[in-house]
Amino acid sequence: MASVRTRLTLAYAAALATTIGVFSATLYAARSEASVEPLRRLLLAQADVATRVLRQASREGPTIIFVPDSTFADSSLRQMRPQLREDVRTRLDALPNYVVVLDATGRRVYSSPALNRMVPPPPDSTASPDERAEFLAAYTAYQDFLDAARKIEPGSRDTRVVLRGEEVHLVGRFVPLPDMPVALVAVGMPTRDFTGRAEQELLTAVMLVAPVLLLLSVGVAYVIAGRAFAPMDRLTNDLEAISDGRSLHRRLVVDESGDEIARLTVTLNEMLGRLESYFGALRRFTADASHELKTPLAVLRADVERSMSASTPPAERLIALEEALHETTRMADLVDQLLTLARADEGRFDLHREPVELAPLVRDVYETALILGEASGLAVSMPACEEATVMGDRTRLRQLFLNLVTNAIKYTPRGGEVEVTLRRAGDVATLSVRDTGIGIAAADLPYIFDRFWRADRVRSRGSERGGFGLGLAISQWIVQAHGGTLTASSRLTRGTVFTVTLPLAPATTAEYAIVPAARAPARQG
Repeated sequence: MASVRTRLTLAYAAALATTIGVFSATLYAARSEASVEPLRRLLLAQADVATRVLRQASREGPTIIFVPDSTFADSSLRQMRPQLREDVRTRLDALPNYVVVLDATGRRVYSSPALNRMVPPPPDSTASPDERAEFLAAYTAYQDFLDAARKIEPGSRDTRVVLRGEEVHLVGRFVPLPDMPVALVAVGMPTRDFTGRAEQELLTAVMLVAPVLLLLSVGVAYVIAGRAFAPMDRLTNDLEAISDGRSLHRRLVVDESGDEIARLTVTLNEMLGRLESYFGALRRFTADASHELKTPLAVLRADVERSMSASTPPAERLIALEEALHETTRMADLVDQLLTLARADEGRFDLHREPVELAPLVRDVYETALILGEASGLAVSMPACEEATVMGDRTRLRQLFLNLVTNAIKYTPRGGEVEVTLRRAGDVATLSVRDTGIGIAAADLPYIFDRFWRADRVRSRGSERGGFGLGLAISQWIVQAHGGTLTASSRLTRGTVFTVTLPLAPATTAEYAIVPAARAPARQG
């Protein structure tokens, strides 16, 4: 398949060839039309010469003589026809081209030798059909010329007549003579004889220059296209070098010209950055998921082997089975959380949106937090719980609030405090969960919403408070799916504050429909 450079050059060559062809045809037509005026001036000059000859001859005597018409062989049937004097005809014979002189009645009194040569001698009885047809065609052309001359009127424009496939330009001059009131001098010339040479020269020049110009233009276009696509070639080579996930840290060189290729390079660099982060997250996710599954599987295997041993007492077997059941439950929770995040990433997790009143939902979560806090020796409080309604999924919102509350209780030491607050400000509702727990270091704060991330991996892993590090990731997805934001602020050993901001639900159509229905009777009087 041809390269873009070659296709672009061929397209340019085709466009240039079409342009040259159209330009040459237009120039040829304009040249042909422009050459008519010199031809007209030449014919008018010859007509003026013939006019002066006739006027001079009229001063010398009668210009018209009558001679027997030789058309009829029988002398008794012959008629007298007018013609110019012998000396006048001799002077007019010097004029080239087709010249004819007509009297006031339209009778031919003179025709030039060039016009007479148009008609061959009449064929005799031994002539072939082709010779007769040739004579008939020539005589018809001769008569067509005379008919065209007879149609010329004073003040009329020039005329053109086609004689045997050849166009003839015809002009006329009217000359009043003493012996005939008006004499018409008509002069004609084939346009090809006058314009053909100029048109041929123009056509020859175009045929010689156009190919050279086309070849030079195509060569220059090919070179220019090569230079224009050189950055694309370098860009392609650089991209081919970044062929796997291990080379995504490399970046393309951005040209400072700011053109389309530079913009494309910037876009590709941004895409490479996103791919690098995605591949890195995928590798971390795979490693973390494998590690999280490895520990419970090892414990589960050990418990199963211990329960299957014949030397294990029945009481220890029950303990081993209970531990195995506990690990199985943790693995099922992990798989369920991973499935939730996978569906969320693919956009296949639909939310059942409906108006949800947050105050009852937060109170329900608060009651659960009281029970959990009492068991952990924490003081759980809710200083404010204002009414607010949002459009959302009640189940997912409850999961969000429970995640934040249980996370605060999990990482708050005994004797600490957990505070839950729901406030309404403008068109948003804000839920805050504050604790006095271990806090999060400033260096770790940007990563708390990453999957499998935990603030204290050593102490949380394997302990009863330890989780999988997916709760905050799921919470952030729920908030974003509802069009809100989830932020966190924390200081190490001072506690953490998680803030959820959700847009309030617009007024329902039912609330607006009640007002017109109640006021309708009043408007009707």
